[in-house]
Amino acid sequence: MTIRPGHFVALFGGACAGSEAAYQLASRGIYVAVFDQQALPYGKIEDGLPKWHVKLRNKEEGKIDNKLSHPNIFFVPKTRLGEDVQFDDIVNNWGFSAVLLASGAWRDRPLPVDGVDNYLEKGFYYQNPFVDWFNHNHEPDYNRFQYDVADEAIVVGGGLASIDVVKILMLESTVRALKEKKGIETDVITLEHKGIPKTLEKMGVDFADLGVKGCTLYYRRRNMDMPLSTMPPGATPEKVAKVQQVREKILRLAMDKYLFKFHPCSKPIGLITDNGNLKGLKFESTEIVDGRVKSIPNSEFSVESPLVISSIGSIPEPIPGIPTKGELFIISDEDTGKLDDYEHVFALGNAVTGRGNIRESELHSRKVIHHVMDNFFHWSEEDYQQAESAGWESATKNAKQIRSVSEIEGLISRIKERQTAVGYDGNYTAWADQHRPVRLEDMTAGHE
Repeated sequence: MTIRPGHFVALFGGACAGSEAAYQLASRGIYVAVFDQQALPYGKIEDGLPKWHVKLRNKEEGKIDNKLSHPNIFFVPKTRLGEDVQFDDIVNNWGFSAVLLASGAWRDRPLPVDGVDNYLEKGFYYQNPFVDWFNHNHEPDYNRFQYDVADEAIVVGGGLASIDVVKILMLESTVRALKEKKGIETDVITLEHKGIPKTLEKMGVDFADLGVKGCTLYYRRRNMDMPLSTMPPGATPEKVAKVQQVREKILRLAMDKYLFKFHPCSKPIGLITDNGNLKGLKFESTEIVDGRVKSIPNSEFSVESPLVISSIGSIPEPIPGIPTKGELFIISDEDTGKLDDYEHVFALGNAVTGRGNIRESELHSRKVIHHVMDNFFHWSEEDYQQAESAGWESATKNAKQIRSVSEIEGLISRIKERQTAVGYDGNYTAWADQHRPVRLEDMTAGHE
């Protein structure tokens, strides 16, 4: 590889937003070091997208692999920002032209009930580690989380992720009951494909005979308010009504297919505990007044349950040195992703939007990256083409944040030290093939 002067960017997080950003940069001749906290850069495609999405997972991970295989990209696995490398050190001492944060939203938004976190793994789970466990518990060497499901569980949520959680509970409970009550072995991918009723009908089994009572999703608003379909900004009353109808239909179809229950207008306000374990929640009823949730006086009710799962959203993990306000990074402008107090640090994807939509994440990543290249680096597509044809020395004279050959060689040397420390030899394709998890669909006859 011939080293030339140019830009060199550090990027943390190699999943949908990160790989898109890295590829856009690399395609304009910019060197990129992609640091990822896991062995593989797939993020929530691997750990947050439920494992029944076989085709979607394989498609998105294939896209990530193709992008990160670009020769201008240096992949650095098993490197967590704030632990293995420090934010202040990367920003101030390494010498990168810019630092990009595509670290996603891995932390669950805390359930706003006093004292509930005292019962973590004592009858109370959060969504992100629970889905991680679900996605990987079939793997022989999996050891990150040790969770279980319980019949008649409570899920607090309201978005698409909470629908995934109740589906997981119902699928796992039904698979278990089929084996225990009927001696029938199946898997969650097979059961998810056509839904519980149709799959059981084909087996000649009545769901009622399994003794599964099912879980319940509690939401503080109405079913029509669930963000299962996006409401466009400035929607007309007619459009609002149409979106609300779509939301109701999505929920109804999911309930019919996976047999969970739904309890709207219910806000958790307290705990039911017994002998150091969480045994349910206290709720109050709500109403929607002028678009806001309003508690109804004297409407409290209690629901006992062996398991409570919170699924009310994800936020970025706090990283020492990165300025935050409340739950989010302090961003000057969402469209540029620029962090306050830092000229050359930008955040993108879920770390800014707070939404887990794959397409939205890629689009936001592209918007931020083009701002960085065009307005921060002053490195246009035309500049890149000129550099390729006329030479890099002359083409980069008006660009900002250019690094010399010796500076780039120094960065590459330091990057390779970290790669060596984690056992990575620089062959991305071989590394990905070696570390790709055991797939449930390969262990069973089930397919999406």
